[in-house]
Amino acid sequence: MEFKLVESNNELEQILELQNDNHYENISPDLKKENGFVTVRHNFELLSLMNKKAKQIIATKNGKVIGYALVMLKEFRNLIPILIPMFDTFENTLYKNSKLSNFNYYVMGQVCISEKFRGKEVFKNLYLKHKEVYSSRFDLCLTEVSSSNPRSMRAHQKVGFKTISTFNDETDQWNILSWDWK
Repeated sequence: MEFKLVESNNELEQILELQNDNHYENISPDLKKENGFVTVRHNFELLSLMNKKAKQIIATKNGKVIGYALVMLKEFRNLIPILIPMFDTFENTLYKNSKLSNFNYYVMGQVCISEKFRGKEVFKNLYLKHKEVYSSRFDLCLTEVSSSNPRSMRAHQKVGFKTISTFNDETDQWNILSWDWK
């Protein structure tokens, strides 16, 4: 298994395939609860643009993408309408007695691992690659995780994320998580 930065359009296409296979609309309620799910769908143009600004992190086995952890820079906040409220919430959330907007952060845009590779430390190693590549450039990595996705919550906590706030919207209850690198 290799943990690396995206190098080709083919790898971006494979991310989109894995994303589609694990999108909440495409899996049963039982699988959602047991294995987790992804909420946002990217298109190739957006993913390519994101990759040009900050290389995406992937796990591959024999040249096939088996996991990914996307970098979502603040400058992309308006390109995915469903994420605008998340960015608004982040900007006004207090962390260490200061608004998050005062920190240099990026958002973990989405994490997904192929079902047969779950539980094999792929998640952890994707995040370790993030830290290796981006900790000198950013203070924090932020994400939000649905309270109805306990598998994802546990996995993020194991890596080192801490819940800094919780809020509700029309879809769910969300936990704002921070991984502080400074």
